[in-house]
Amino acid sequence: MIRAAVFGAAGYIGGELLRLLLGHPEVELTAAVSSRFPGKRLDSVHPNLRSATDLTFTTPERADDCDVVFLATPHRSTMDLVRHWADRTDLLIDLSGDFRLRDPDVYRRYYGVPHEAPELLDRFVPGIPELHRDRLRTARLISVPGCMANAAILALHPLAARQLALSPVLLDGRTGSSGSGASAGDSNLHAERSGALRVFAPTTHRHEAEVAQHTGLDARMTATGVEAVRGVQIVCHAEVPEGVEERAVRAAYREAYADEPFVRLVAHKRGTYRYPEPKILLGSNYCDIGHVWDGGARRLVVVAALDNLVKGGAGNAVQCLNVRMDRPESYGLSFPGLHPV
Repeated sequence: MIRAAVFGAAGYIGGELLRLLLGHPEVELTAAVSSRFPGKRLDSVHPNLRSATDLTFTTPERADDCDVVFLATPHRSTMDLVRHWADRTDLLIDLSGDFRLRDPDVYRRYYGVPHEAPELLDRFVPGIPELHRDRLRTARLISVPGCMANAAILALHPLAARQLALSPVLLDGRTGSSGSGASAGDSNLHAERSGALRVFAPTTHRHEAEVAQHTGLDARMTATGVEAVRGVQIVCHAEVPEGVEERAVRAAYREAYADEPFVRLVAHKRGTYRYPEPKILLGSNYCDIGHVWDGGARRLVVVAALDNLVKGGAGNAVQCLNVRMDRPESYGLSFPGLHPV
């Protein structure tokens, strides 16, 4: 059994990690670390885990005896934890934003503070199995991408790999309230969020730096909070080079994702769900991708959707764990989503 510890276990991403790891056939959850709730039962914070475990939240000292450490801790505060654990565990998987960007100057620009552990940046492998599976097999440090970034990267990667899109690409991201975390401020209260379509990042959203880093495309991103709890949908607008035809685009996606267990191509011409829709992905580790072709304008619109807490976070981390530990990638991740919800 793989012994696992989760830091930040009281948050939304932490709770999803607990749920997935408790259902994993080859993982033993040895520690759920929370500075706010030590000694309290997990189901006192995550009521969906009732009867699933008798574990209680604990202090960091209990995490010493483990094979993998998951860090679901806040941006900027994770660097000290990484320094402590980088060489004390066989595998560290970070779900914060602190080690997603390779360039410390880019990190300073998008996060507003200097990076405090730049010497570790090059040691991290990006937690995107669809792009970096071979590197993940031997990784000791893994950085899972942001939720909207992961959707956009998966949407654009086949185009970028074949030079089928021109920079800049415009990204329109929509996300549910859980993307703000369990301790979000007043703007995320139900009275303020309900009924709102809140543009919270009209320019320079930090995920656009991740998209540019992994695709080589200049990305310009806007993000809007919508009235949903879970879910991310990214609409990518790209101009295609002269002479490119739609069949080349279709072939790029088919070849890129033919053998990927958690990327599904949506190519329906009609119906309620003819475009990727996060509603039917809730709780699942799938990313759905579809495109709309406007050849006359040399314009391509690509839509990607996922659950921000699963394929956009905890599920992607567990998928990376499975790759690294040479387990089937579907272990702990077989839930297909719900319909209707």
